[in-house]
Amino acid sequence: MKTVFFTTIFFLIFFIEVMGQEENFYYENAIYRENIKTVQAFRSGFELSHPIKALNEDVTLVFKFDDISEGVKDYYYTVIHCDADWNESYISQDEYLDGFLENPVKDYALSFNTTFSYVNYRIELPNDQMQFKLSGNYVLIVYEDQDKEKIVLSKRFHIYENAVRIEGTVRRASIDAFKGTNHEVDFKIYHPNLPILNPREEVKVVIMQNNRWDNAIRDLKPLYIRDQVLDYDYNRENVFPAGNEFRYFDNRTNRMNGENVIATDFHRPYFHKTLKIDEVRANKRFFSYEEMNGMYVIESQDQEVRDFDSECDYTFVHFTLPLEAPLLGGSVNVFGALTNWNANKTNEMTYNFERGEYELALLLKQGYYNYIYVYVPQGAKVADHTNIEGSFWETNNDYQILVYYRDLAGRYDRLVGFRQLNSVINRF
Repeated sequence: MKTVFFTTIFFLIFFIEVMGQEENFYYENAIYRENIKTVQAFRSGFELSHPIKALNEDVTLVFKFDDISEGVKDYYYTVIHCDADWNESYISQDEYLDGFLENPVKDYALSFNTTFSYVNYRIELPNDQMQFKLSGNYVLIVYEDQDKEKIVLSKRFHIYENAVRIEGTVRRASIDAFKGTNHEVDFKIYHPNLPILNPREEVKVVIMQNNRWDNAIRDLKPLYIRDQVLDYDYNRENVFPAGNEFRYFDNRTNRMNGENVIATDFHRPYFHKTLKIDEVRANKRFFSYEEMNGMYVIESQDQEVRDFDSECDYTFVHFTLPLEAPLLGGSVNVFGALTNWNANKTNEMTYNFERGEYELALLLKQGYYNYIYVYVPQGAKVADHTNIEGSFWETNNDYQILVYYRDLAGRYDRLVGFRQLNSVINRF
């Protein structure tokens, strides 16, 4: 009887654990309503930065978004801790948060003197109502009317510990020296103050290119393990297609055509910007120039605009990419931070058979923008940024390295180190 009893208890516990894992939720950068625009996340004071801060660092992370529908909404926010793969961690919120677990979004401003009416909302973390106790992956969840079923957006960010030191370089890929189209990211993790007994099981590494998650390299194991040093000097597993420099346009005023804008028109009641006709760059020579690695900044050149958040207007921006025939088996998308680094129906281009070109109009706030064209094969999770743009090892890219640690007794993934490398500054 005892054997049967304990066997039953074992399978009951196992069933509960499995059910819990099935209900575990995967979080991503996502916008769930068409009226939500210009979602941003960055370190306070630096709009082009990755949304990451050290656990005890005296800096806040800023989250902003606009709602172009009528009236002020009753928005609330909460924060969820996730593992290295962005699944919800098996720890309760009060274990990783101090203060109130749910809070109203009280900081907002109505648009002023704009053709598009909108409300700009702002959240800074940590704040008097919410502080962080643990490092790791986090996601901000915004929802309406205190109803978590009415989710508006989710935005990833990071809190890390300075428990390890990361040193590395970006080089022309050693296996691709002749073609010269790829970047190789080599690095070492120094951990004199963090005892790691089983590095291949306890340490997870993620490498991102220009803040993108779709093509991130995950779960890279150390190639060599030395005394308090983990060496990731691979020549295949840590390679990215380098891509090309991002395209750009200046949308900071409606009084004239900014850089790479060929027409500014007012079709009552809204402004329209037509960008210069782009071209496929895959078979062209590489040309280096300064850009922002896919990011954008909200600002205006008009002197009367004092508050960029609430006084910058929205315009319809028209993109054109001529091609003799549509690319079969997938879609062509405008891609970058302006599309939240996602390639989906909201930024998918339409092929105009009469004109022989891909076309798309995006509603964008005034500012200075980077973008590229990507090809997304049907059913693929990774956007191909080389098919149209080409790939050259000379390209200036930022690479973010995230180091996670969980020992055998750990219940969550600690983010113990972060380092950003640049393919020009940190070039080998």
